[in-house]
Amino acid sequence: MPVLNKIKDAYLLWHGYHQELPKIHRYSLGSRIDSLFIEIIEAVAAASFLSREEKHPYVRLAIRKSDALKILLMVLWETKSLDDKKYIALSVKLDEVGRNLGGWSGQLMKQNSPNK
Repeated sequence: MPVLNKIKDAYLLWHGYHQELPKIHRYSLGSRIDSLFIEIIEAVAAASFLSREEKHPYVRLAIRKSDALKILLMVLWETKSLDDKKYIALSVKLDEVGRNLGGWSGQLMKQNSPNK
């Protein structure tokens, strides 16, 4: 599953950055970002094993969590807790994940539409 590999790769990159965050954000915002990554991985993994009709709510959940994750990472960057290079590296990976999830969601909507 390509999207699962991409989110896993993004998480592994984040994991290294999380350890370097200032304490003020490591145990608050950093922990929440870490949780969102794990929740996205769980939603995508669950969707990958469900029937076509059952996948869409999990994909939509992953999209919502991914959007929240991007906003929280932006907050870390704007507070200078995450430098430009790290923020860009994560953003590029998460944008690709977002495009993949959006494509998957669109494909599921077409497949599950009653007008097919």
